Amino acid sequence: MPRVTRGFKARRRRNKVLSLAKGYRGGKRRLFKSAVEAVDRALCYAYRDRRVKKREFRQLWIARINAAAKQNGTNYSRLISGLAKSSIELDRKVLSNLAIVDPSAFSAVVKAASQAN
Repeated sequence: MPRVTRGFKARRRRNKVLSLAKGYRGGKRRLFKSAVEAVDRALCYAYRDRRVKKREFRQLWIARINAAAKQNGTNYSRLISGLAKSSIELDRKVLSNLAIVDPSAFSAVVKAASQAN
């Protein structure tokens, strides 16, 4: 009597895992058991790092804004406080980009924020 291979559903599940393991090296790509472990770990890291990415970008924007603010004679916390008081609603991503691409416009924003303080 032949062994039971569990048919279509099991094959589809295995193929889904093995297709997610494309690009891995060695047995992690070819062997189902190794592929399951590698794919599970990769998916966990991917989930975690989608959140970490947001944190890291915010840190980067704040560092850039602080550096540009110091060139304009203020610091990050005073700048953000002044922007809030003068009701200028620019987020950190836009401020960071402005500091890099158009320093004169960033200086104008700093001046407007410092008048509110």
